[in-house]
Amino acid sequence: MAYDYDLFVIGGGSGGIAAARRATEYGAKVGLAEFDRLGGTCVNRGCIPKKLMVYASHFPHWFEDAKDYGWSVGEASLDWKKMTTAVNGEVARLNGVYQRNLDKAEVTVYRGYAQFVDAHTLTIGDEKITADKILIAVGGIPEKIDAPGIEHTIVSDDMFTLPEQPKRFVVLGGGYIGVEFACILNALGSQVTQIIRRPYILRGFDNDLREHLQNSLIEEGLQVLDDTEVKSIEKTKEGLKLTTKGNHEETITADVVLTATGRIPRLEKLGLENTDVKVKDGAIAVNDYSCTTVPNIFAVGDCTNRINLTPVAIQEGRAFADTEFGGKNRVMSHENVPSAVFSSPEAASVGLTEQDAKAKYGDNAIDIYRAKFGSTYFSLTRRKEKAMLKLVVERNSDRVLGAHMVGEAAAEIMQGVAVAVKMGAKKADFDATVAIHPSVAEEFVTMRNPL
Repeated sequence: MAYDYDLFVIGGGSGGIAAARRATEYGAKVGLAEFDRLGGTCVNRGCIPKKLMVYASHFPHWFEDAKDYGWSVGEASLDWKKMTTAVNGEVARLNGVYQRNLDKAEVTVYRGYAQFVDAHTLTIGDEKITADKILIAVGGIPEKIDAPGIEHTIVSDDMFTLPEQPKRFVVLGGGYIGVEFACILNALGSQVTQIIRRPYILRGFDNDLREHLQNSLIEEGLQVLDDTEVKSIEKTKEGLKLTTKGNHEETITADVVLTATGRIPRLEKLGLENTDVKVKDGAIAVNDYSCTTVPNIFAVGDCTNRINLTPVAIQEGRAFADTEFGGKNRVMSHENVPSAVFSSPEAASVGLTEQDAKAKYGDNAIDIYRAKFGSTYFSLTRRKEKAMLKLVVERNSDRVLGAHMVGEAAAEIMQGVAVAVKMGAKKADFDATVAIHPSVAEEFVTMRNPL
């Protein structure tokens, strides 16, 4: 049977666009549907605009540090509207870049929701399209908790269109999104309270990293209400009144409340019920090759809820295209994927946490190397931020199973360390590497005695 396209991609985010462009390199005829702006969550409502706001939030600290280094610094103030206009302008520029890249690759772009009629047929508005293979790359959306008054809160998508900086800001949730926005607003001078259901932020990260970062944030003036949940939210003349329960039972008044308690796959309006695609725990079930339970339908990125990171979605998309159209039979490995939290200070990790390593190999089979110290930069400043670096090592093989860090440039440093961990480097390889002095990163190759 002749189809309109060799491949049709549902979703114009990072994973979908990467797969579409790679497939055209192998000669495939490709179509793509997107109802919103190209680039997906990362470009429009996530990584890029958020990182730009992170940069903006660093300047107050730098202004203060500059004085300690002998600079005369005048009165500084933030024009919130100018900042958000600039951020959204950069997002618009990137939307154009994505469109030009798809045009150059000769990918036909349809604006609207693509819905399944059957395994090979989609409708987009009044138009019907057929494809030999279909890739679902629709990403995810923020999910709000069930609490009275939760409708008065915003989600992360809304942070970039706030008309003014909130003076009193509350974050519900201790994941990386909540932590990053809490740090941004705190550094910009807002009064910030973060409410988390557990003792520490960043569930799933190494416990030393979580504790060290949380303590650092508290020292920076962020109020963290641990083991606490929101009981109700009420809109009043004074602002949003939150009542909490748990470890901290109190009432807080805020100008803006951000719900950052998790994200779920965006599966509405897909028409999956018209196919035999299996959905498990709210996500599209796939095998190692990103194939669903229907042989010609595939899925990558956040809608599969494997590892919800932009570079992972890109790799999954390209591996799919290499396998299905390039004859390369390639699987994207989800082991030793590095990640970072752009908090203040930053945090970054790759590989196993201490708790996961001990659960897998046994408590007595793991050696832990850890260092906490103030970098040279802070020796002249009133701020006394401390870095924490940690290696998790399997004792018998000497292999480095995980690396974790809190401190300046953690993400940049961890990218290089991730190469070593991915290659299976041993602690002896780290020890044999000459340090770059003075630097924070040198501690990764100078730690000698396990705890």
